[in-house]
Amino acid sequence: MNQNALDIRIGTMVKANAPDPAAYVRQILPHGFESIEPFFWQTLGGVHLPTLAAELRDAIGDADVTISTLGIFGNPLEEEALDRDTLEAWRQLIDHAHLFGATTIAGFTGRLRNRPLPDSLPRFRQVFGELAKRAADKGLRIAFENCPMEGSWATGDWNIAHNPRAWTMMFDALPDENVGLEWEPCHQLYYLIDPMPQLRDWIPKIFHVHGKDASVRWDVVRRHGVHGAEPFAFHRTPGFGDSDWSAIISDLRQGGYRGSIDIEGWHDPVYRDALEMTGQVAGLNHLKRCRGGSHVPNPR
Repeated sequence: MNQNALDIRIGTMVKANAPDPAAYVRQILPHGFESIEPFFWQTLGGVHLPTLAAELRDAIGDADVTISTLGIFGNPLEEEALDRDTLEAWRQLIDHAHLFGATTIAGFTGRLRNRPLPDSLPRFRQVFGELAKRAADKGLRIAFENCPMEGSWATGDWNIAHNPRAWTMMFDALPDENVGLEWEPCHQLYYLIDPMPQLRDWIPKIFHVHGKDASVRWDVVRRHGVHGAEPFAFHRTPGFGDSDWSAIISDLRQGGYRGSIDIEGWHDPVYRDALEMTGQVAGLNHLKRCRGGSHVPNPR
């Protein structure tokens, strides 16, 4: 199998309903990002997708930068106005993904609010059965981020795809081959789960990876537990958290993953605000080193 460094690209997420995402992309690409994931929060917010795609393609220009994944993060399983907007955004992104060159649409599953996780599975199968077929007809995949959004097995507002047992139930309910995961170690660490055995078990279902990490303060866990007043864990930019990204990328390669790791910024408690891009570029360079550095061709 021929391999090179760019089999796994290192990129970043871009807020697609910000005032001018194309201008943002023009400013950050010189730092060395190799891919971008434009994403929306709950609704497209009136964004005209063909225009956005054209503007982003123009901003990328001749740079070797890909858009493999588009994101929409909301709750498409419920019936409030924003929930219906989220569901329609899934449909629109599937229909317009080709304009971006994207092959995957990612987001939360949604869930029936404030009910045990298994209660959401029939509605999940109904909604994403239709979306999975719509995506498959266009050669696209659907990937669910493993973010709990403060939910648990018993209750929650946003997502059921945050637990390995839930993944088994989801993929039993919807066994379509084009339905998988947008994985990151951050949320697993936050649940005190070792992400590495899980990663090895689930690589065939991992369609996209978020570059986000976490730091666990084990002294707080030992003294106060995880439900006390003291924060026991923090989301981090890669390179500042507890994950071994060299091991993660090695396992991804061995498992046949080809795609991007797009940094999810705006969460690190230190490298944020005026230090946001400082942290993201440090994370970019860290992930490139963990990938093995620049590709060096073998002697002939």
